[in-house]
Amino acid sequence: MDANSVKAKLIEVLKTVQSLSGEDCPEIDGATKPVDALPKFTSKIWPVAAGMLGIALGKSIPCEANIFVDEQSKAPLAINQTVALVLKILEEQDAEEVVAQ
Repeated sequence: MDANSVKAKLIEVLKTVQSLSGEDCPEIDGATKPVDALPKFTSKIWPVAAGMLGIALGKSIPCEANIFVDEQSKAPLAINQTVALVLKILEEQDAEEVVAQ
């Protein structure tokens, strides 16, 4: 799984979430911070978006993983930062699966 495919799926999911919410979706690129840029994209919506991304990728993103806000600083993450975090989560899951075998 590469960064470009995760980024494309993430942007697609965010556009879908905004559409389903009846909200406008501004242009999204790697520097966009969904928490700041997307209307009504709140902490109640984040787990849904993360779950939808997991489904789109054919992987599981844990419910407790906040992929839109930095855990320590609580600062909103940009798309490129979220992609890097998702890749890290997926790599850790793959490593755990190898160990479990």
